[in-house]
Amino acid sequence: MGLLDGILGGAIGVEIATLVNGYIEKHGGVQGVVAELEKTALGEKVKSWVSTGPNLPVSAEQIQQALGSDKVKELGAKFGIPVDKVSAALAEYLPAAVDKATPDGKLPQQQ
Repeated sequence: MGLLDGILGGAIGVEIATLVNGYIEKHGGVQGVVAELEKTALGEKVKSWVSTGPNLPVSAEQIQQALGSDKVKELGAKFGIPVDKVSAALAEYLPAAVDKATPDGKLPQQQ
């Protein structure tokens, strides 16, 4: 399953894990996701996910606004998840995925 293996301890289904992993991979890894979201109104929240402090929460509506409805629809279609669940799943699990991929508060080196 990639990045989410073991992170959430089986708390999410394969479809959601595939969605989050696919979104991260499509954007060139955690670095790409962070760079993209920092350009939006989510910049401070995303920085908290990378830091060693607590993760600031993000809502499904904020994810929807940051990504745009076309991208959310595209992700839903690609991963077979209802569009109304895509933003909610990313809002719930993306902060933890980024946090776990940056345990020292630093982005991993690009390969």
